[in-house]
Amino acid sequence: MPLAPPLPPGTERSDDDLLTLVAEGDRDAFALFYDRTAPRVAGLVQRVLVDPAQSEEVTQEVFLEAWQTAPRFDRARGRATSWLLTMAHRRAVDRVRASQSTRDRDLLVGIREFDADRDDVAETAETRVELDRVTRAMHALTDLQRQALESVYFGGLTQGEAARDAGVAIGTMKTRIRGALVSLRRVLAETEAEVA
Repeated sequence: MPLAPPLPPGTERSDDDLLTLVAEGDRDAFALFYDRTAPRVAGLVQRVLVDPAQSEEVTQEVFLEAWQTAPRFDRARGRATSWLLTMAHRRAVDRVRASQSTRDRDLLVGIREFDADRDDVAETAETRVELDRVTRAMHALTDLQRQALESVYFGGLTQGEAARDAGVAIGTMKTRIRGALVSLRRVLAETEAEVA
């Protein structure tokens, strides 16, 4: 007996229903689930990793894990997209940590190749300019928006966990995050125009 209830004709299945069908091995449901959620997963992973090649690789790993672990999805504990995006965020953060660990280990052992053509002064200056732009953009946010972004994007919390920690409704937390991202995008665009 299928876990996802049958739907009346012409009704579209929710992502939760699709993931329930994926847990039963339904490849068509997985294809539709992938089509609906891949842009959001790829966007989240890209924001964390920045590197496009690594982002594609991690996005593929996330969907492979989703296919393999779909039976563990529990509708009573949250929505399918939240489950998937939490998985994506954790995998992306793990990749950043692994990359940093590898770089640190290479530096300690002295394996890194010396690049004589590299302009460390210019690179350091560019990094400082970018850091200054992001810092100014973060200061342009309200305290509530900044706390929301820090909790979700830097603290690794889901929006639901961040809402619970802040003592607000999930809708309020989503509004804060959306407003913060819009403000950041605007301020960064303005500062980019100033630099150019």
